[in-house]
Amino acid sequence: MDVRRARERYQGGDPAAGIETRHAFSFGPHYDPGNLRFGAVIACNEERLAPGAGFDEHPHSHTEIVTWVVEGELTHRDSTGHETVIRPGDVQRLSAASGVRHVERNAGPAPLTFLQMWLAPLEPGGDPFYEVVRGIADSTPYALPEAGAMLHVRRLSPGERTAVPDAAYVYAHVVRGEVTLNGEPLSPGDAARITNAKDIEAVAMNTPAELLLWEMRDA
Repeated sequence: MDVRRARERYQGGDPAAGIETRHAFSFGPHYDPGNLRFGAVIACNEERLAPGAGFDEHPHSHTEIVTWVVEGELTHRDSTGHETVIRPGDVQRLSAASGVRHVERNAGPAPLTFLQMWLAPLEPGGDPFYEVVRGIADSTPYALPEAGAMLHVRRLSPGERTAVPDAAYVYAHVVRGEVTLNGEPLSPGDAARITNAKDIEAVAMNTPAELLLWEMRDA
């Protein structure tokens, strides 16, 4: 298990424009050949947007983009004609496939924090695809077969335990609260990369916690 702390993330964005970004993987000018991906995950960006701030229209291709809002509301618009508002508890997925353009903005009055996770598809190309699952439940994993992956959302009460999926690769990210993972304490923004996960538990500590777990098969 390889633990990466929130403070170790690469700092990016444009603070003067109300955009603060923390990258967990090699990204843009923060090139790190030893930190390009884990399993199918190639990016896990924590984005903070001030009211009115956002990312103007930009392209993506051959990437599965999954977004999880921590607080606030995210307005999304893309070149396939979708325009939606994403809130905490919703899972948004954009399969960029052969190419798509989108805009992301904080159109609300409150600060916005969201996680955007990019996964490499098993096969490149195809047609872009978009969907939103509203209010995903802990007991309903979100399947992403195009990347050989499944997202589990775990919301834990203080002292509550949950099993980590047994898998070739598991990427665990603490959204809020504090947990111990295989005995290792993790705080908000911390992540763990687990290879050949088996019989591992996560335990919430003194406050309610929210944990995202990517279960991935062997590449």
